[in-house]
Amino acid sequence: MSATEALATTGFPAPAGSSCDLLVVAGEHSGDQHAATAVRDLLASRPDLRVCALGGPALGEAGAQVLFDLPSLSVVGLVEVLRHYGRFRRLFAETLRWIETYRPRVICLVDYPGFNLRLARALRERGLSRRGGGDIRVLGYISPQIWAWKRQRRFRMQEWLDEIGTIFPFEVECYKDTHLPAFFLGHPFTDPRFRLQVHFDPDGPLLLLPGSRRAAVRRIFPALLGAVRRARGFLGDRPVRVLYPDRPIREILEAALARMPRDTRPELVPVGEGSPAAAALTSSGTMSLQCALAGIPGAIVYRAHPLTFAVGRRLVKIPYLGIANLLLDRPAYPEYLQGAAGAAELADEVARLLTPEAGREAESDAAALRRILSTNRYLDPGGWLLSHLDPPAAGSPVTELGPRPHS
Repeated sequence: MSATEALATTGFPAPAGSSCDLLVVAGEHSGDQHAATAVRDLLASRPDLRVCALGGPALGEAGAQVLFDLPSLSVVGLVEVLRHYGRFRRLFAETLRWIETYRPRVICLVDYPGFNLRLARALRERGLSRRGGGDIRVLGYISPQIWAWKRQRRFRMQEWLDEIGTIFPFEVECYKDTHLPAFFLGHPFTDPRFRLQVHFDPDGPLLLLPGSRRAAVRRIFPALLGAVRRARGFLGDRPVRVLYPDRPIREILEAALARMPRDTRPELVPVGEGSPAAAALTSSGTMSLQCALAGIPGAIVYRAHPLTFAVGRRLVKIPYLGIANLLLDRPAYPEYLQGAAGAAELADEVARLLTPEAGREAESDAAALRRILSTNRYLDPGGWLLSHLDPPAAGSPVTELGPRPHS
């Protein structure tokens, strides 16, 4: 039985022990992984706490009781969201029912603003959250990209959330004109325990990273394959490898590869196994930042439903899609969007990425990114959660649970 079928028939299970201290809601693979680090540190310090989650396998491995595999429903774009609207309505109603029944002391909403901000608003309207006169403290971890679009959301968020923890230092400034406390908690990729899932090797494969959202993968992966076919002449014996996050994405990839001769198909590798890479063609998601931090020369490829892209161009007010480009304020990873992501253009870019000059530039960019993401942290995410579950006495310092980040 799929997660969606289980939701329709039985709903979420009761929390173990019939009570819950912390509910984590993480609707994407990256959010599942980032929240898992915080939960693991929290439970290492306070194993008596009971943590439940709408999340994925990483949160389960960290010690949370996973009520529903929310990342399995991850979609992107206006058209895709509308297509799955009924499914999300059922999920939303069951989430509210569970919260109202079991009353977790703290709820941590991880990224995923389309779902999570609606949930924060509903908790206030129902009088469940502290903002609505109730007892539940509601936190946001990983800020919505208000610096990119829907900037006015910050004024509504201040009415729904008690506090927000950010993973980019510049995001704190975005909330200065609100009464919502915002703190930079460091970026998960600079945690010394975090192992980047990719590393640079000038003799390594060309890496293809089409993303973790099904609709986006279906549009981006064919463009990447077109570039590989066009580049075969100069790639020679260099292998081509595709990293994927889960079985549903692998099935999409296999369906696309079935049209290719077996001896020309790229190798499919679970992202958890990691990979070396001489260069990367990547979607604009989390893995693009991992590649940039690893010093891998790369480019961003993005294709969306035409309606989604047209609406996005009117609403999004930033010069780049890639976060590394935004942090560095220049196109360190050139961006090929929609029709510009043609086979010939991408093949030419691959040829450039495989040069020694591109490798040296990527190494310098990686050092600059690490400096930006590892300075002026307020507190680690696990310690931040603990400060809300077990607030220190007035005048007492908050407790660090995780190690200091790499710079």
